[in-house]
Amino acid sequence: MLARIYKPAKTAMQSGKARTRDWVLEFEPATARVPDPLMGWTSSTDMNGQVRLEFETRDEAVAYAQSNGIAFQLFEPREHKLILKAYADNFSVDRKEPWTH
Repeated sequence: MLARIYKPAKTAMQSGKARTRDWVLEFEPATARVPDPLMGWTSSTDMNGQVRLEFETRDEAVAYAQSNGIAFQLFEPREHKLILKAYADNFSVDRKEPWTH
């Protein structure tokens, strides 16, 4: 039973950083998901796939996993590079690429 501890990334469907501040502990799937023959929905017999624990800090998540004897992998978040842009840069005289339509 291996767990992943990570800080979730921002989804592509939002511009804000909601639900990306906390650290998450999730279990790796123990069995493959299989489609239901009647409905076509995927299901699994692994109940740990439904467990998702959130912690405020990385140290809290690691301490929880260690105190409960859970083997884990720790994934550090990648820092994103902030690119400051202004609308006026589209009309700058020293543009790197020519304006085309």
